[in-house]
Amino acid sequence: EFVQQLLLRGDTVEAGVRSPEGARRLDPLKQKAGNRLRIHALDVGDDASVRAFATNVCTGPVDVLINNAGVSGLWCALGDVDYADMARTFTINALGPLRVTNAMLPGLRQGALRRVAHVTSRMGSLAANTDGGAYAYRMSKVALNMAVRSMSTDLRPEGFVTVLLHPGWVQTDMGGPDATLPAPDSVRGMLR
Repeated sequence: EFVQQLLLRGDTVEAGVRSPEGARRLDPLKQKAGNRLRIHALDVGDDASVRAFATNVCTGPVDVLINNAGVSGLWCALGDVDYADMARTFTINALGPLRVTNAMLPGLRQGALRRVAHVTSRMGSLAANTDGGAYAYRMSKVALNMAVRSMSTDLRPEGFVTVLLHPGWVQTDMGGPDATLPAPDSVRGMLR
């Protein structure tokens, strides 16, 4: 949905996806957009994959980076925590955006806008957690929130604007069909 709306407003998009072969929903957008959309393999949990993505994309200025990759991890009670799953969830949700942003800094520094957005979740709020559980997801989003707070401070002197975006409970593969917000509405709000 991000790709679709960015293309509709005239932007050029470098889309990073875990598996380009599995991202068939991007094919019709690519056919319409032509060279305004390039699709790259990107596993935000793998240093080599992130470096390869940044090398391919940072051949010129990059105005905006949207870190959108995320996994839910196992939603379990305290006694059922799976530490390997937690580590994987942290690697994707917290370390991934940091890894990608660092790799993309050369292109972002050449960009006119210098904007970095990270999709977080209200479930990463300490104050809003009144029902517990979901340890891997909640903790990874809290870590992301703190990383972005530090990143914002570190990059501000260079004219960067670095933000966290809460998409709402969205009708996606992760949010499920019972979610309250259609993806187009969520993305429209985040882009605004």
